[in-house]
Amino acid sequence: VQLVESGGGLVQPGGSLRLSCAASGITFSIYTMEWYRQAPGKQRELVASISAYSTTNYAESVNGRFTISRDNAKRTAYLQMNSLRPDDTAVYYCYAKTGGVDYWGTGTLVTVSS
Repeated sequence: VQLVESGGGLVQPGGSLRLSCAASGITFSIYTMEWYRQAPGKQRELVASISAYSTTNYAESVNGRFTISRDNAKRTAYLQMNSLRPDDTAVYYCYAKTGGVDYWGTGTLVTVSS
């Protein structure tokens, strides 16, 4: 099983990035996919989730700026991040969960700085 995140990088405040999480080795369509982030010195926090039925939820801090989506045919989840702020700087992880074994990706670094 692998979850591979990509799309991170350095962006100026107000800019946008789209993160991708490509899954292999799982029946992607049945998993709830989630994005977490961990900033330096802080606990990992849930940013957004999308269920197998494409129901979405967002942390209050990103609601209206971030959009989570999924493409089951490509076995990939996405996180579109707009209006980025310096406090969005973190390592972003994707997480695949069902009622059984769950999986983490290795993370991708997002740095928001001028």
